[in-house]
Amino acid sequence: MTKTKASDTQVASTGAQPALKPGDEAPSGTTGTGEDVCPDCNGKGRIDGAPCETCGGSGTVTRAIGGA
Repeated sequence: MTKTKASDTQVASTGAQPALKPGDEAPSGTTGTGEDVCPDCNGKGRIDGAPCETCGGSGTVTRAIGGA
């Protein structure tokens, strides 16, 4: 049996997809992914006073980890 998080259940019940930022490789919480520092703003969330477009201003992006 697989455990699910409350956020996964909410997404499943509403049919909505988790929001992806332009720099994300997969939705947050996807198996085999993790947060990484945004390569464009270096984790600051802003570039020249404006929110970073790659991370949506969060300073992080979701990346695939592991693999062969």
